[in-house]
Amino acid sequence: MYRAIEYSVDEQYDGMKIFTFLKYKNGFSTKLIRTIKNTENGILLNGNFAKTIELLHTGDNLRVLIPSDDAGIEPIDCELDIVYEDEDILVINKSPYMAMHPTHNHQGDTLANGVASYLAKKGKPCTFRAVGRLDKGTSGIVICALNPLAACKLSGKVKKEYTAVVKGVLTGEGTVDVPIYRPDPMKTLRACSYELGTENAVTHWRAAGNHGDCTVIKLNLETGRTHQIRVHMAYIGHPLAGDGYYGDFRTEFGHQLLHCGKAEIIHPVTGEKMTFSSDPPDEFRICIESA
Repeated sequence: MYRAIEYSVDEQYDGMKIFTFLKYKNGFSTKLIRTIKNTENGILLNGNFAKTIELLHTGDNLRVLIPSDDAGIEPIDCELDIVYEDEDILVINKSPYMAMHPTHNHQGDTLANGVASYLAKKGKPCTFRAVGRLDKGTSGIVICALNPLAACKLSGKVKKEYTAVVKGVLTGEGTVDVPIYRPDPMKTLRACSYELGTENAVTHWRAAGNHGDCTVIKLNLETGRTHQIRVHMAYIGHPLAGDGYYGDFRTEFGHQLLHCGKAEIIHPVTGEKMTFSSDPPDEFRICIESA
């Protein structure tokens, strides 16, 4: 299975090597270019086989074949809330009750299994390439790349906004800039410490509404550390509702009330700016109304 992409060479790229055009103008990694070179008819210039050292000229047609890889995820049916899909990306609104990847605690009931099954039914490789991840218990937008080029170009380039319900009253906005470390290497639990912290972590938050003993906040991250929002908000005395791992506020919900409600990307092939959004699950409303 291949993804074919064609480029019409503009005057500004006249005289440029194919390698330079792909890597520096279109975001292909060196590894991906090498893979394409070793693919039959991987690079065609005006319909003819071409090497990456060949020069482009105005009006040329450059066609590249991007091969798919198989990550070996077992396809298992599960319900998916699909927000958007095209040849290069699949956008899903993840349930808080679904883990991202198979682990010793989750076999067959993960987003990876569900996406693999969905793709298999469409005759596509069962490859799960999530651009970033959400903890089990966290809901919201997950963007999956459907080929290696999309994965390469989107890595670290998804701008996300989270919504959370936290304990106590917060107003205005603020930033938590405290390193995170792992007290026990055998556990996923994280903690904050200026002295012991080994991972720089920066979280920006702003209050979006007070409701009794809780506050709805919006968050943006400069870094993407494991449990970053959860451990940072607990560190400043405002743990997330439902998060029994880092607090004891409204734990009857069984999971942290944290939702990735918006994600912005530049499409890896078209260059179009795209924004995807989803509403928080019902637990948010129930928590606010009962505050």
